[in-house]
Amino acid sequence: VVLTWCRFEKSLYDLIRGLRNHKGNEKEYIQNCLKECRSEIRSPDMDLKATALLKLIYLEMNGHDMSWASFHVLEVMSSQKYHQKRVGYLGAVQSFRPDTDVLMMATNLLKKDLASSHPTTITLPIVALPHLVTPSLALSLLGDLLPRLTHSHASIKKKTVVTLYRLALVYPEALRAAWPKIKERLMDKDEDPSVTAAIVNVVCELGWRRPQDFLPLAPRLFELLVDGGNNWMAIKLIKLFATLTPLEPRLVRKLLPPLTNLVKTTPAMSLLYECINGIIQGGILGDGEDFSAREEVASLCVSKLRGMVSINSDPNLKYVALLAFNRIVTTHPMLVAEQEDVILECIDSEDISIRIKALDLVQGMVSSDNLLSIVSRLMRQLKASSSALAQQQDGQEDLDDSSEDGSGRRAKSQEQTAPLPDDYTIDVIGRILGMCSQNNYANVIDFDWYIDVLTQLVRIAPPPSPRDLDSDSSSSPKSVDISERIGNELRNVAVKVKAVRPAAVRAAELIISRLSTDTVSSRPVVTGALKPLAFVVGEYAFQLSSPDDTLRNMLGLVPRVDYPEVLATCLQSIPKLFAHVAGDDRALWTPERKSSLSLLMARVIHILEPFAQHPYLEVQERAVEFIELLRLTAEAASGQAPSTDEIQQDAPLLLTQAIPSLFTGWELNSVAPGAQYNVPIPSGLDLDEPIHPNLGSLLSQADSLMLPTQGDDEFEVYYNQRPAPTSIYSGPAIERLVDAPEEVGSSYQQAGEESYLDADIVARRKAERRERNKDDPFYIPDMSSSRTGTSTPIHNILQKENGPDLDIDAIPIMSLDLEKLSVSGPSRHQQSQHPRQARQKIVIEADETLGGSGGNSGVSTPGGAARPGYDSENNSDSFNLSKTAKKPKQKSLLQFNSSVLGGLSLTDEQRPDDGFAHERQQKEEAEMALAMKEVQRLRLEMQRANERIQVAQGVPSEGVAVVKKKKKKTKTVVKADEGEEGA
Repeated sequence: VVLTWCRFEKSLYDLIRGLRNHKGNEKEYIQNCLKECRSEIRSPDMDLKATALLKLIYLEMNGHDMSWASFHVLEVMSSQKYHQKRVGYLGAVQSFRPDTDVLMMATNLLKKDLASSHPTTITLPIVALPHLVTPSLALSLLGDLLPRLTHSHASIKKKTVVTLYRLALVYPEALRAAWPKIKERLMDKDEDPSVTAAIVNVVCELGWRRPQDFLPLAPRLFELLVDGGNNWMAIKLIKLFATLTPLEPRLVRKLLPPLTNLVKTTPAMSLLYECINGIIQGGILGDGEDFSAREEVASLCVSKLRGMVSINSDPNLKYVALLAFNRIVTTHPMLVAEQEDVILECIDSEDISIRIKALDLVQGMVSSDNLLSIVSRLMRQLKASSSALAQQQDGQEDLDDSSEDGSGRRAKSQEQTAPLPDDYTIDVIGRILGMCSQNNYANVIDFDWYIDVLTQLVRIAPPPSPRDLDSDSSSSPKSVDISERIGNELRNVAVKVKAVRPAAVRAAELIISRLSTDTVSSRPVVTGALKPLAFVVGEYAFQLSSPDDTLRNMLGLVPRVDYPEVLATCLQSIPKLFAHVAGDDRALWTPERKSSLSLLMARVIHILEPFAQHPYLEVQERAVEFIELLRLTAEAASGQAPSTDEIQQDAPLLLTQAIPSLFTGWELNSVAPGAQYNVPIPSGLDLDEPIHPNLGSLLSQADSLMLPTQGDDEFEVYYNQRPAPTSIYSGPAIERLVDAPEEVGSSYQQAGEESYLDADIVARRKAERRERNKDDPFYIPDMSSSRTGTSTPIHNILQKENGPDLDIDAIPIMSLDLEKLSVSGPSRHQQSQHPRQARQKIVIEADETLGGSGGNSGVSTPGGAARPGYDSENNSDSFNLSKTAKKPKQKSLLQFNSSVLGGLSLTDEQRPDDGFAHERQQKEEAEMALAMKEVQRLRLEMQRANERIQVAQGVPSEGVAVVKKKKKKTKTVVKADEGEEGA
C-alpha cells in the first residue's frame, strides 16, 4: 500500500472565516497567514499561486503591504487561464505604483493581451491601464489601444474611450492622436448608446478646459440632448452646454425650449436640478433679448425649486435647491423673496449646513418689506437658544436637589430647544447686522426697533472664547468680538441718524448699567461692546437720562477692563461725563456742590492713577493728561469759597468753562476708511525715527508691571457699587419649574416682539407707544391700560359734558335717510379719503471722504480700485469677507491633475515629428521656469538699487551721515600731507 500525503491549502473563504474565528488574536493569525502566502506564492503550481495572490489582495485591502510580491503578480498576469489572469490584473491594480520596478516588464504582456482575439482578455488590460499608466507606458501602448476604438464589441469601445482620457492626463499627445476616431464614433448615429454616453462623459470632462474646441460639435450634442433618452447623458450635456453658451450666445435661444420641457416633464430630481443649474450657469436667465421668456423660465425654475425645498424627507434636495436659489437671487431677487415662507422654514432645520445656506439666501433677498419678519425669525431662534443655555446652567447649579426633582427637571429640559453652537450664533448675529446695515441702512424702516434689537443682541451674544482673549483684536477682522460689532452698529446709528440719537444714547446707557450690575466686581469685563458704548455716552452725554449714574457705572467698570483699546476709549469718555455732570455754570456754588464735586474728583483721580504707568501708550497718555487736569481743577475748587446767604460765589472756571470747552466744537461724523488715503503725508514725518531711545527696556519692564484690581479695594466696592438684588421664594419647588414656551399672539403693529425681546424692552416699547398715542382719538388702548383708568380724549369729552352718571342707553338713536345720503354721499366720501400719509423720511448721513473722492459714490484707494459708496469703518460686510478669504487649492478627489489638457488644442493641424513632444515640452517648461526665476532675481536687484537711488536723492547733498564720513577721511589725508611737508 502506497500512502500519498495530501496537502490542503486555505482558500480565501477559509482565510476570512478563520479571521472571524480568531477575534482578539487577529494579529497573530494574520502573521501566520502571511507566512503561508509567502511560501504558497513561490510554488510552481499556478492555481496555488493564484489562490495565494488572492489572499494577499484581501490582506492588502486591510492595510498589509504586498509590494514585495510584485514579480509574482506579473507571473499570474501572464497565465493563459482567464480566471488566473484576472486575479493577476486585480493584484496589479491593487499593488502596482508608477515607480514599481516590474512595471516596465509588463509592457509586452499588456501589448499581447490588447491584441488578443478574446474580448474578455482584451477587457483586462483596458480596465487596469488607468491605474497603472505612466507617460512612458502610455506612449508605448497608445498604438495598441487606438485600434480598439473600432472593435466590434461595444463594451470594449466604451472602456477604450474612458481609458484614453486617463492616458491623456499623463500624456496629452495621446488625446490629439485619438480625437479623430473619438469624434467619428460620436458623429455616428448608429453607434451603440453606451459608447456615445462614454464619449459624452469624456467630452464633458474636456469641455470646461477648452470649450472652444467643442463648439463644432454643438449640433450633434443638441440632437443627443433632445433625442437621447438617457438622463445621465442629458446631465452631462447640460453641463457641457453651460460652458459653451458664453462662447456662442445663439445657443441660448436654441436650448431654451428643450430645457424648459425637461423641467416641466422629468420626474427625476437629479435631472431637474441639473436643468435648472444649467439654465442659471448658461446665462439663460440673464439673456436680455427676450424678457418675457426669461421671466417665464425664471418663474418656472423658482416654482420647481420651491417644491424641492418643501420635501422634508430628503435634506440633500433641500441643500441643492438652496444652492440654486442662491444663484437665482442675484438676477431675480423678487421672485426668490416670494418663497420667503419655505426658505425661512429651512433656518430652523436640524441640518446646520441647510441653515447656513438658508442664511446666505436670506441675506441676498432682504428688502425693506421683509427685513422685519426675517430678523424676527432669526431673533426668536437666538432667544430660544439663549434661554435653553440658561436653563442648562441653572440645572447644573441645582444638581444638589432631590433625585425626584432632578429627574423631572432633566426630563423637562430635554423637551426644550437645544442651545446653538457659539460659532453659529456669532454667524447669525453677523448676518443680522449685515442685513440691517446694508446700503447705509436702506432697508431699516423703524430705527427704534433696530436699537431694541441691538440691545437684545448684546444680551444674547456669546462671550469671546479664550483664544480670542489671547489674540490681538486688531490683527484680523475675524478676531473681532461679535459684541463689539453690535456696539459699533449702535454707535453708527447714534452718529449717522440724528433723529433717533436720544434713543441710541439711552440704549447705550442701559447696557452699561446692566454690565455694571450684572457682572461680579472681581471678574474682568470681557465684552467688546463697552468700547463703542463708552464713546456714545461720552460724546452725547447731554442726552443721558442719568449722567451721574452713568459716570458711576463707568468708574466701576474701568478697573476691570483688560483690553487696552477698550480702556483707552473708556478713559476718554470719563472726562466727558465729568464735564457734563460738573460743568453746569448756572448751578450755585453751594457747600454741598463743592463737597460732592471734590469727592467725585478725588474718586476719579484715585481710579485713573494706576493707569499712569500702563504699558499701553494710549492708556498711559490719556490717564496722565486727565489726572493732571483734574488735580488742577481740585485745587481750584478747594480754593474757591462756597456761596453763602450774603455772598454769591461762582464755580471755578476750570469746571464750568475750561474742561467743557475741551470736548465742544465740531461734531464728530463717520469717516470712510478710504478717506485716509487722500490725506497727504506731512513733509517732516519720519516713521523710521525711534520714539524713545530706551523703548526696548521700557517694553521689557512692562511685563512686570502689575495693576491693582478692583477686588483689592473693599472700601470702593462697599460704598460705590450696589449689591445684586436677591429674592427669596418660599413656594413649592414645582412652581419654579419652567414650562414650555407658549405661542404669544402677535399684534398688528409689531409681529411677535415678545418672542425675541426681553420683557423689560417690550414693556418699555409699549409704554412709549402708549405715551405717543395717548392723545390720538383713533388709538384703542389695551385692556390693561383700560383697567388702570386710562381713557381716550373722546371718553374725557363725554365725561366732561355729561358728568360721571352717563347712561349709554339714554343716548337717542337717530334715523338715517339713505336716499339723502346717496345724493351727497359720493362727494363726501371722496372728500373723506385723504391721501395716504407718506412714511417719515429719516436722514441718514453718509460717510465723509476727503480729497474729492466723489462723496458717497466711491472711495479711491492707492491701488486705483473704487470701493462701494457705503464703506464705513465697521461695515458688516467685512464679517462675511473675512470668511471668503483666500483658501488653499483643494486637490481633486481622484488625485488626478487635468490642468495639462488646458494648453492642448485639438484643432491644431501641426503634429509633432516624433513621439517625445510631451517630454520636450516638459523640458522646455522647466527651462522657462529657471529663466523666469533668474529674471525675477535680477528684477528685484534692480528694484532695490532704484530704491537706494531714490532714497539718496531725497537726502540733502550736505547729508549728515555722508558728510561726517567724508570729513573724517579728509582730515586724515590732510594730516598725512602736513607730516610729509614737515619731514
